[in-house]
Amino acid sequence: MEKSTNEILLKNVALLSKQTRQEIDMMPAVEAPLPSVLQVKQIVALVKSIIFPDYFNKRQSDETIRSYNIGVHMEELFGLLVKQIAHGLQFCEDCEAIQTKQKVYEEAEKLALEFINELPEIKRLLYTDVQAMFENDPAAPNYGEVIFCYPVMNAMTHYRIAHKLHELQVPVIPRIITEQAHSKTGIDIHPGATIGEYFAIDHGTGVVIGETCIIGNHVTLYQGVTLGAKSFKYDENGNMLNVPRHPIIEDYVTVYSNASILGRITIGHNSVIGGNIWVTHDVPPYSRIQQSKAVDASFSGGLGI
Repeated sequence: MEKSTNEILLKNVALLSKQTRQEIDMMPAVEAPLPSVLQVKQIVALVKSIIFPDYFNKRQSDETIRSYNIGVHMEELFGLLVKQIAHGLQFCEDCEAIQTKQKVYEEAEKLALEFINELPEIKRLLYTDVQAMFENDPAAPNYGEVIFCYPVMNAMTHYRIAHKLHELQVPVIPRIITEQAHSKTGIDIHPGATIGEYFAIDHGTGVVIGETCIIGNHVTLYQGVTLGAKSFKYDENGNMLNVPRHPIIEDYVTVYSNASILGRITIGHNSVIGGNIWVTHDVPPYSRIQQSKAVDASFSGGLGI
C-alpha cells in the first residue's frame, strides 16, 4: 500500500530535523542568531541613500531637510550594523575574550562606530569611481546614468563598504556584501582586495579580483578580466596558506577584455594589457602587451588551473 502524503512529509521532516555531525561541525560553537542576508542587503541600501542622497531619496536642496533624512538613515544604519556585526562575530576564530553577549555587543557597537567614521572617505572614493567611469565611457551621457545604471557602481559600492568592514576584521559580513553584488552584476571582487581611487570597470561581466590584489589609482578594467592566483602554497600539513598570491596593478593601467593576469606579479604604471592575454610575469611601466597570434604553451606548477 502506498504511503500517504502526510507520512512521507512527516518522515522527511523527522530526518531533516536531526543535526548531522557534518552540520554540527560547520556551525559556530556559540548558539546565537546567524547574520541575516536581507538585513545586510538593507545596510548597503542605507549606505547608498546616505552617500548618494539625491539619487536614492527624494531630492532636497534644503540642507536642513537633507540633514534630517540622512540622520534618520544613519540611526537605522547604526542599529542594523551593530546587530549584524554581533551576529557575525560568532564566526571569529580568535574571539574568546568577547564571547559573552554583553561583550559581543560592546565590540559590535565599537566596530559599527568605526565604520560610520569612515563613511565620508567611502563617499569620496565612490565619487572618484563615478568620475572615472564617466570619463572612460563615451556612451555615458551624464553622471546620473553612471550612478543609476552602471554595474560597476553597484559592485564598487558593495566593495567599498565590504572592504572597510574587512579592514575592521568583521567576519562573514563583508563577504556576504560582495557576493550580493557578484550575483547581481557578475563582478566578483573579494573584500580583501585593495583598490585605489578613480577605478573603472567597463561592462563588467565576468571580472574577477582576488583577495590579495593591490590596484592603484586610475585603473580601468574591461569585461572578463581575471586578476587571479597562478598557484597556491601549503604548510607542512597540506593546508593552503593565505599569502599574497594575486597581482599588483600600478597607477594608470588599462586591462582589456578577457585578459588573465595571474600570480604575485606587478603590472607597471601607465601600461596597457591587450585582450585575451595570459600574463604571468612582471610587466615594466609604459608597456603595451598584446598577442598577435595563437601561442601553444605547456602548463606546469599550477599554471593553467
